[in-house]
Amino acid sequence: MNITVIALGKLKEDYLRAACAEYTKRLGAFCRLDIVELTPTRLPDDPSPSQIEAALEDEAKRITAKIPKGAACFAMCIEGKQYSSEKFSKLLSTAAVEGGSNAVFIIGSSFGLSENIKKMCKVRLSMSEMTFPHQLARVMLFEQIYRAFQIESGGKYHK
Repeated sequence: MNITVIALGKLKEDYLRAACAEYTKRLGAFCRLDIVELTPTRLPDDPSPSQIEAALEDEAKRITAKIPKGAACFAMCIEGKQYSSEKFSKLLSTAAVEGGSNAVFIIGSSFGLSENIKKMCKVRLSMSEMTFPHQLARVMLFEQIYRAFQIESGGKYHK
């Protein structure tokens, strides 16, 4: 299975990069993981709603260009649905079959994702109703993808 994570922005903290590197290594036993980091569109300190919308549309064009044809896409967004780890594992397994063994997870900028990106995705996925630092989303996503593969394979990681 091929998994692509498209993320707006780079991880700034060493500890977050180290955590992602660890899960990337672990995931190597289950899938080919590609991480695509895109630069968020620059906005002024206090952007207007129209400036935010224009930035999200600019980001959407660049995101769309990185999605493999026919891939099952997941939009990471606050209004998305929350899944238990077991249900997410089944969802990922099903998506792999439907997406020709390609799954794409899209993490937007701090302003989120354009509505066009959300509409093209198979699933809108939320990690929690709680608020977390934006950059932590990638680590949390990698951990849940790893857990999903462990569940599917009957591994002992998930208890």
